[in-house]
Amino acid sequence: MYYGEGEVPDEVARHLFRVVSGLESAIVGERAVQGQVKEAYYTAKAQRPLTAELHRLFQSALQVGKRVRNETEISHGAVSHSLAALEIIESLGNVDLRNARITIIGVNKLTADILKFLQNKGAKMVFLANRSQIKAHYLADPLGIKVYTLDEKQEFLAQTDILISATSAPHLIIRKEDIPEQKRLIAIDLAFPRDIDSRLNELPNVQLYNIRDVEKKVRENIEVRGAEVEKAEAIIEEEILEMQEALERRKKYIS
Repeated sequence: MYYGEGEVPDEVARHLFRVVSGLESAIVGERAVQGQVKEAYYTAKAQRPLTAELHRLFQSALQVGKRVRNETEISHGAVSHSLAALEIIESLGNVDLRNARITIIGVNKLTADILKFLQNKGAKMVFLANRSQIKAHYLADPLGIKVYTLDEKQEFLAQTDILISATSAPHLIIRKEDIPEQKRLIAIDLAFPRDIDSRLNELPNVQLYNIRDVEKKVRENIEVRGAEVEKAEAIIEEEILEMQEALERRKKYIS
């Protein structure tokens, strides 16, 4: 679509700025779209000459995305079960993921994401347990993670500081009787029905969280993000005005 020389309609800029800020995403504040816009802009300018107006539009859009994330809480907190589980663990304050002994039970998209996030956080001592060793090795071997079968749970539980379970089993995987009375353990049960016996709460040194706790954390984070939309929209209007002023100055200079 062609616009007059030096022109970028406000509605065009506003839409792009909202997209880059995560305001048009299914989950408000979603981060990936900013990188996608940046990549599209760099690809386009590498392949063909762009007008000064398009350069200014996309440079302003990237500036908006940066400001919105630095000056608001629009991307605050985890909105996936995998990240929310880790956020709960980190919120406990006395947990060092880099040195904790962490066991993940189950092989699926959720546990694969958790393993990826743990690696990004520098976790070193991570174990993977699963009923099928073939599936477990397929996920664990590229990451250098030790694999256990569920029949070896007494062995891996003895070494575990943090336990995260997410299987599709119709029955409990970990029972209260599997945990020594004085064992210190943080347990996150992401399964439905439960993988981990709720009676673990009766043990003095066990902190147990389930899927409802994780979903509550996600809802809280989404609410925080929603409350920041107005701040983000104010930044967008500021940047539209600044962009238009810059384009007007350029038009006068050329004239």
